[in-house]
Amino acid sequence: MSFIDDDLRRVDAALDKFQLREAEERVVSTAAAASSEDPRTSQLKAVVRALSTTSSSRPLIRRTRLRTLLGQLAKRDGEQVSAETASPAIANLEWVATGKATAQVYGLILSSLLDRTIPLSESIWYWDDLLSSYANIVLYTIQTSPLKFWQQAKEVYADARHKFRQGQVLQTSARDATRTVTDSWREFYALVQNSVQERSLAQAQTKILSPFSIARVEVRRNLDHIRYLRKTNAATIGRLVRECLVFAGPPEDRKRGALVQQLDPEDDDWQTTIARTAYLLDISTRATQEDEEDYTSIDPQSASSAQVADLLLKVLDQRLPKQEQEANKLSSSYGKPSRLVRYWIPGVVLLLSGSTLLRIFVNRRAEILQWFRELGQTTIDFWTNWVVEPVKKLIGTIRHEEQSEIAIQSRDSLRADRESLERMVVDFAVQHPEGGQNFTEAQVAEIRAKVKEGDLTPVLKAYEREMQSPIKNAIMGDLIRTLLIQVQKTKVDVEVAIGGIDSILKSQELLFGFVGIAPGVLISYALFQWFASTFGGRRGLQQGQRKGEAIRLIRNIDRTLTSTELDNEEGIISEEHHGLLLCEVHLLRQRVSQVLPRNVMRDFLEDLDDLLDVKQGVNRQVQALRRIEWVYAKWLR
Repeated sequence: MSFIDDDLRRVDAALDKFQLREAEERVVSTAAAASSEDPRTSQLKAVVRALSTTSSSRPLIRRTRLRTLLGQLAKRDGEQVSAETASPAIANLEWVATGKATAQVYGLILSSLLDRTIPLSESIWYWDDLLSSYANIVLYTIQTSPLKFWQQAKEVYADARHKFRQGQVLQTSARDATRTVTDSWREFYALVQNSVQERSLAQAQTKILSPFSIARVEVRRNLDHIRYLRKTNAATIGRLVRECLVFAGPPEDRKRGALVQQLDPEDDDWQTTIARTAYLLDISTRATQEDEEDYTSIDPQSASSAQVADLLLKVLDQRLPKQEQEANKLSSSYGKPSRLVRYWIPGVVLLLSGSTLLRIFVNRRAEILQWFRELGQTTIDFWTNWVVEPVKKLIGTIRHEEQSEIAIQSRDSLRADRESLERMVVDFAVQHPEGGQNFTEAQVAEIRAKVKEGDLTPVLKAYEREMQSPIKNAIMGDLIRTLLIQVQKTKVDVEVAIGGIDSILKSQELLFGFVGIAPGVLISYALFQWFASTFGGRRGLQQGQRKGEAIRLIRNIDRTLTSTELDNEEGIISEEHHGLLLCEVHLLRQRVSQVLPRNVMRDFLEDLDDLLDVKQGVNRQVQALRRIEWVYAKWLR
């Protein structure tokens, strides 16, 4: 999707309205019944249907198809009647078909300009990066040294060959005519040496700069040429969008890039607008000085539809291919060097060290295979132990399976120790009653209940008595027994505390399950993301990268609007900055279409139309950009 498609649809709808309006006027003015269609009318209707944007999901048709359709509209001897003898219906159809063909040529030229202008930014960034560092200049000098050496070698060879041929022409004596081949080669070699010496002396006299300084000058020259080419293309884009196919009518039929003074011409009808657009397309596609000096064109005020079609054919067959060829030549000459130039150094290093690397691989083949096996086994163990098993345990925790419960102590340990303590205390109390009287069943039950609550009064009283004579009672008394009962009590208290901790762990076992599975899942997700972004290519471009590109494009648009030069007091940006704005918006629309939902995309396109509406002034455009920044920040950040 592009703003070109929107322009073509608007123009197509406007031309259909013009056709219907004039057809209705003819029906009202003539009461005669419609006769059968002649072959020319049928042919024109077929051409109009083929050129309509509603016939395909892609409004812009191929060049070969467009040229074939234009050939049916162009003036050919003996096949097309003059404008005076043609019926109004046929003349109207011819103009409608020519208008739609003009819109298609307009779209093709804009698409070609966009495709040639957008990549120039990469070349500008590349040259700027080289100028920002002396090390980059040194690297660039080394990278381009083979090309410079080859160029100088060709120049030396051409110079020596020219001198050698001149020497052969001047040979007049028989001795010179009977020279051997060896003498000729010796003379040619001497001429080569002289050419090299002459060039060395000339360079020593005229060039006092180092090779790196010369490379810096070359980089600056390339940067200036690329910037000029980008400026020229951007100005052409802005001029075409502002001045081409600007019809009078309701706002929905007008292009967003058209200026106010060009919207409502009083003395021009829509046929003149089409002819003027064809004239502008012809002027904008003249690439060479010879083309610019060619004054053979049309007069928009008096041109016929056939003349406009002839001019469009000339633009498609001659002007546009030549312009693209010249632009590609300039881009290849002054743009970013090819990959062969940029990467031949690591390629040569890899080629020279290839035998050594191969020898290392062969000698350590077993170790390398073992590394791969261990890597595979480690990956499998990691996946099993840190992803699969924690997931199984988490599922068991959710199902409350006994094997998956978290516990510090066994389930019946505390109950058994507590019952043992009760028996110890009760037996001790029964065997050592206070006052010499035996305990009743009620008193024994009371002692048992107090022991459950942690009350060991009978044992502690006996312990106090025994401590009065510790040595004697340790041997003959119950001191050791009371101590062991208190040890059992301490054990029960510790188990009670551990049981509390165990209860806390059981209440949070689902949380611990998620904590246990989190590291393995996060590491696996990070690895999958890395593999997808590394080996997925452009088709595997992730959502975050698209958002990052959209943010950078919005930044470029903001910079274009805030640093623009205004054409007049109304605050309208210049044609150059208008073209740059269209390039950035073209890319932004492509990136955002992969991020925004479909229902939000419609609102975004409306905001883009406001952003491209230059006739409102740069301040309104900046406000539209600010609205885009905060409204769609949810999807772009």
